[in-house]
Amino acid sequence: MSPSSRARRAGPSRARRINPRQRSAFAALALAVVGGLLPGTAYLFARRLRLGTVLTIVSIGLYGAAAYVGLRRRNDVITWALDPKLLLWMVVGLSALALIWVLILVTSYKMLRPLTAGPGSRAFGSVVIGLVCFGMAASTATGAQTLMAQRSLVNKVFSGEESKSQTRPTINSKKDVWQQLPRVNVLLLGADDGDDRQGTRTDSVMVASIDTKTGDTALISLTRNWMRMPFPVDSPLHKIYPTGFWDPNGPAEQSEFYLDAMYRNVPKLNHGAIGPSDNEGADVLKLSVGEALGLKLHYYVQINLAGFAQLVQALGGITVNINYKVPVGGNDDKKIPPSRYLEPGPNQHLNGGDALWFARGRYQVPTADLARQARQRCTVKAIVERATPQNVLANYQSIAKAGEQLIRTDIPQKLLGDFVTLGQRVKTAKITNIDLDKKKNYPSGRNPNYAAMRTIIQKALNPATSTSTVPKPRRTTATPRRPTTTKPPATPGDLTSECAYHPGPPG
Repeated sequence: MSPSSRARRAGPSRARRINPRQRSAFAALALAVVGGLLPGTAYLFARRLRLGTVLTIVSIGLYGAAAYVGLRRRNDVITWALDPKLLLWMVVGLSALALIWVLILVTSYKMLRPLTAGPGSRAFGSVVIGLVCFGMAASTATGAQTLMAQRSLVNKVFSGEESKSQTRPTINSKKDVWQQLPRVNVLLLGADDGDDRQGTRTDSVMVASIDTKTGDTALISLTRNWMRMPFPVDSPLHKIYPTGFWDPNGPAEQSEFYLDAMYRNVPKLNHGAIGPSDNEGADVLKLSVGEALGLKLHYYVQINLAGFAQLVQALGGITVNINYKVPVGGNDDKKIPPSRYLEPGPNQHLNGGDALWFARGRYQVPTADLARQARQRCTVKAIVERATPQNVLANYQSIAKAGEQLIRTDIPQKLLGDFVTLGQRVKTAKITNIDLDKKKNYPSGRNPNYAAMRTIIQKALNPATSTSTVPKPRRTTATPRRPTTTKPPATPGDLTSECAYHPGPPG
């Protein structure tokens, strides 16, 4: 073969091999960066066909898998995000993917960069690739921090297999949880353990009764100064307090036997009476509040009111309607006036500190306890509305950090995915209030008519059930009961109406 023939045959092949390196420096940089969106495509432009094809197919497969999981397996994603071990592997996997992505981006640019590029073009390209890699590293670090924050939150707040509770139900996690619990009752506690207090008092006690099929939620508020709180007849505490938690030989008003003192006083006076527990005060309240209302309380969620402001602040504040002046600070007993007031007005946006006082302010407020209970229900509603997925994700690390310090619960880790799914139903469902009729059933806290309140609750939660089929409440105290009237009990009130703007004093 003549030299000219070899040249003719080698010429086109040579041209094809060097063609990728003959494009402009800007075009090579653009192809490398754009190729980073679908790793492997830049290798194809560089004529590394075999490796580029493999990487491109793998990249398309990963994108497809992510889309499938995000669209069709959302419940699984929630479950994975609540598994501490899997979260740790997610961090490792995210870091490995970021490293591989950076390696592909850098090598793609090196293969595509023109051989004739000058020092200026090379420096510019290196800076751009470096910035893109830095952005990827920063995003990976943020993602890893979020995953670690989530892992820390799950480990510190939610119960593991080794946790101890005397009131938590036994659930078969292999079966549908909500078929086993068609209605789940959660005790919500606002614990005030400030520096000026000895021990913890639960100034806010509320029950959320949730229809697990629809998400419809009924809130039941209890007054902090209720006395003679009963215990189930099969509880060891019933033997100790057969007529309820009070001192039969004491004065008429017994603040150390109020509902808000039970959390600290019952365990202090009778430590270990109910058996091993991670939170004996909460278990005591679940037993007693459940008996008083005629409900089985399945779980509790306890929030430290002193740190409640951090959680609201992490959400970016809440929006509420303020119908009358709400005191910020102040003490009725010590005659200390508040430092200021939250002024009335519609759609008032409150920061964390003001939201706390909106929920608890009571200085010289008419019907102080009932007014505060109503505002607390509106606060819960406002938080549910504020906790959109976008807002939670945008502020997740702050929310998780606040949650670690503020929340205690006996909800087990293995059920977190089910509770998140239930929470999504609650967010779009109806939230109502069950009025327990203070004027008739507890004009004072000395001797509440628990039997009448049980009847109200049963009829509110089971409106189709006739009076004759309402279960007869167990007598747990020797205290005489007031006769019930023939007037139908109050029905659940819509919180949208209760929390609307209608200026005027409470009452």
